[in-house]
Amino acid sequence: MIDPRRIHLLNNCPEQTGPVLYWMSREQRVADNWGLCHAQQLALKRRQALVVVFTLADSFLGATLRQYGFMLRGLEQVRQQLAKLNIPFVLLRGEPRTELLRFIGASGAGCVVCDFDPLRIKRTWREGAAAAATVPFIEVDGHNIVPCRVASPKREYGAYTLRPKLHRLLPEFLTPLPRLERHPFPWSPPLRQEPFDLDRLLSELPCDRSVPEVSGFMPGEEAAAEALADFITTRLPGYALRRNDPCANGQSGLSPWLHFGQLSPQRVALAATAGNSDPDREAFLEELIVRRELADNFCWHCPGYDRLDAAPDWARATLEQHRHDPRPWCYGQDELEHAASHDPLWNAAQRELTTTGKMHGYLRMYWAKKILEWSASPEEALAHAIFLNDRYALDGRDPNGYAGIAWSVCGVHDRAWGRRPIFGTIRYMSFEGCRRKFDVARYSATVY
Repeated sequence: MIDPRRIHLLNNCPEQTGPVLYWMSREQRVADNWGLCHAQQLALKRRQALVVVFTLADSFLGATLRQYGFMLRGLEQVRQQLAKLNIPFVLLRGEPRTELLRFIGASGAGCVVCDFDPLRIKRTWREGAAAAATVPFIEVDGHNIVPCRVASPKREYGAYTLRPKLHRLLPEFLTPLPRLERHPFPWSPPLRQEPFDLDRLLSELPCDRSVPEVSGFMPGEEAAAEALADFITTRLPGYALRRNDPCANGQSGLSPWLHFGQLSPQRVALAATAGNSDPDREAFLEELIVRRELADNFCWHCPGYDRLDAAPDWARATLEQHRHDPRPWCYGQDELEHAASHDPLWNAAQRELTTTGKMHGYLRMYWAKKILEWSASPEEALAHAIFLNDRYALDGRDPNGYAGIAWSVCGVHDRAWGRRPIFGTIRYMSFEGCRRKFDVARYSATVY
């Protein structure tokens, strides 16, 4: 059974008869999906059909064909796996709240189970649909190992304040994951549903096609499982020493699958804790659990996570004090997008992002801090960094991305450092500092 602390009621509507709908959004997988498993438990208890619904918006926070392609190819695999379990998958297109409410009425649904997501737009969709619905809306946090609502009731100052809270609760929540079973109650759709036609969807979507799909990451649960197994066996040993070296291929590389919910963070944590505790496992679990769930805490408790308002008071004050400092270099969005700065390392990192859909985590911090140094204002720096990350990264539009950029530009989850021009007391990173840590020339030479 699912821990009831993962569950949150979004409205007070009475239970009704009819199929149980699982509104798939953040958790785009069949295996290891707490929300989907809870929806099946409800459907089995009520002896009702279970239907999985996904609402596809034609535009979403600047997503391009790169992100839509990865997502839709993964959802095609979800549809196939659900069919083997006698669970229909329905894709709706249009404004998510409107389309979901229309489908609830047409299908005679008895209740809706949905995913937790801290992003403003997802929260608006979820809470708006729940408020307008006449059936229960049940939110399940299947993304955080310790559910975000349970981990902390407030915005945390940093990892050092959230870490003990998570560690205290982990033994209760880091448990084996349930398995979905073949559903015994079939669904009789009231209306003819359009078939999931992947090629047609990809050809018709009115998204930005100037950023193409990439071949370095294969979408879907099977590819995610293979990537996890490869990391655990080949790169987890030595992770603590190699993770900050872009030349060492030492990071997990799992973020695209984690972002699209094609891989369960809990499954990753269970795999990483299967052996004896050591510095490599501890370093990886700090990133996977503490830092990742800190990002959800930040976006959940700070709705302006993508604005300067998110900065702590000390950081806002120092950025304001240095707002008019001279900028030896100042680049616009177009110059940044085309990697046309004077810094060869920054240009290489930007080219890696635009070409492969990813950027090494250590370099992403350097990359964002240089955007602050080269922008006319902190607000402009935030806008440029978010635009570029969300446009090109497969793991863009994610709490990790917003928190990472806010850390780099706004001092979120950080402390004051020595004063410098432009940065004030925001932590500074330099080309020379990177060169002392890894072979900058080698990295730059390997990037397209």
